[in-house]
Amino acid sequence: MAAPAASSEVLRHRDFAELTDAERAEVRRLLAALSLRGATRRSARRRPAGRGDIDPHRTVRELLRHGGEPARPLRHTRTERPRRVVLLVDVSGSMAPYADALLRFAHAAVRGGRTEVFTIGTRLTRVTRELSHRDPDLAMAAVAEAVPDWRGGTRLGELLRAFLDRWGQRGTARGAIVVVLSDGWERGDPETLATAMRRLHRLAHRVVWANPLKARPGYAPLAAGMAAALPSVDTFVEGHSLAALERLAAVVRGAEDA
Repeated sequence: MAAPAASSEVLRHRDFAELTDAERAEVRRLLAALSLRGATRRSARRRPAGRGDIDPHRTVRELLRHGGEPARPLRHTRTERPRRVVLLVDVSGSMAPYADALLRFAHAAVRGGRTEVFTIGTRLTRVTRELSHRDPDLAMAAVAEAVPDWRGGTRLGELLRAFLDRWGQRGTARGAIVVVLSDGWERGDPETLATAMRRLHRLAHRVVWANPLKARPGYAPLAAGMAAALPSVDTFVEGHSLAALERLAAVVRGAEDA
């Protein structure tokens, strides 16, 4: 059993762009088993608890129920719920070797709930509904039908601004963990991207950028788009392999920082 285990461990660290067909099929199976949930936050709702603040309303009702006789104060505490996760997946030509794996990662995230997914290239497309199919292959087929700009150019700044204008201000990004999965290549004005990223950073709880090129030896974020975005990124991680996406999932749920 040691050999298959060792082989699986090697596969976890292989770059998606270098996989054989057989390895790609195995990685897809492993991606389907991933889960992605946002870090928890304390909500305004409260629940009964043995410890916490005194619940005056329940305590008074309990006193009245016992005819005013002294009773032990009842307590409550705030509930916790996972933050919304928003994934912006770059499907432009330069991301072609990685788009399938990243969208399958997004499929696993949607299955976990409280996740919105958009593709970015030359257009912004919401694909949350398409990725809600339980079967990952059916989900990918639905995304392929819905996305009109596969392997085109990249207009990150304009599309991020469009996302913020249509979705972000309506609450989708507010208080959320927003993850951009892109190599950072930008055909438009880098300053447009920088401005949009500053807006996003003000709205979101946390901005994470996963770049498949970050794992390459000697990589430096010198591309104009990546350099413009980085000052508004809280966490910059790799996105080229299964192990990298597992770490990204840990960052999103607050179990690991980078």
